[in-house]
Amino acid sequence: MKAIWYEKQGRADEVLEFGDLPTPHPAPGEVRVRLHASGVNPADANRRAGRMHAGMEFPRIIPNSDGAGVIDALGDGVDRRMLGARVWLHFGQRGRPFGTAAEYICVPHALTSPLPDHLDFAHGACLGIPAMTAYISLFQRGAIKGKYVLVTGGAGAVGHYAVQLAKWGGAYVIATTSSALKADHAASGGADAVIDYTSPDAAQRILDATLGRGVDHIVDVNAVDNARLCLQVAANQAQWVSYASGAGLEQALPLVTLIRKNICLQGLYLPGLPYETRRMAQEGLSRWMQDVPDAIHAVDSVFDLRDTAKAHLAVEAGTKLGTVVVRCDTE
Repeated sequence: MKAIWYEKQGRADEVLEFGDLPTPHPAPGEVRVRLHASGVNPADANRRAGRMHAGMEFPRIIPNSDGAGVIDALGDGVDRRMLGARVWLHFGQRGRPFGTAAEYICVPHALTSPLPDHLDFAHGACLGIPAMTAYISLFQRGAIKGKYVLVTGGAGAVGHYAVQLAKWGGAYVIATTSSALKADHAASGGADAVIDYTSPDAAQRILDATLGRGVDHIVDVNAVDNARLCLQVAANQAQWVSYASGAGLEQALPLVTLIRKNICLQGLYLPGLPYETRRMAQEGLSRWMQDVPDAIHAVDSVFDLRDTAKAHLAVEAGTKLGTVVVRCDTE
């Protein structure tokens, strides 16, 4: 099969190689997916570059963890009816050496989910880790109907899914962004209010949007940089879920505010969650896509497999609006 791989960490255009590798065969409990599209997340670029992931987990790594395609081979113990199923998958390169930047991948069947017929494979490759993270950030502790939900970074891959899912869940959604273009993107997902977080009165504008009550639930893209804002706008007993820390790794957290407002701060790192929680998200996302067939799965740009290095560089540029996708069909 054609594939991209690296044998040392570094710049995408210096370490990523394109060529032929053996086509994998599924082990018991696994399926082989003929990949049509691969999604590139910031975490994939960070692992390849050695940022926050120093050292190679395996001697040779095929990058990228999300993707979409068709199941074309089954390992022992997998329901034979799965053969030919259209699926999206996550965690392709989590604990395994070979990810989705290839024509084929073998993964445990549990890491795949049905891809609705109305979605093409490029859109399916957007789901994976961003949509899973958004769903769990919102619904892990129950329903959000009638709540004020703040989504920081509402134009990002996770944030845009969180905006749409929160609206589906019956919440009043406030999104923060940093530009007019991103504000329009967050609004397209259904945000009831979009606020520029760089504005000096951002906190007051968020409070005004909640009629002074404060937000009940926060889905946060950067726990370090957004800590002050989140604590200012959180209502009493708010749930603050943060799935990333940004470039900064430490923050002097004003615990007195956290305590006096009875705020629950939860970190969310998808690989550390139990299977049952991730399965809940997979099933919930299937219901959402059935209920909202016109949901937005934002594709920023599409690259050919041999140009995966360019896809990684596009992610690292920090200007994308949606998911950077690699087309795995090489013919």
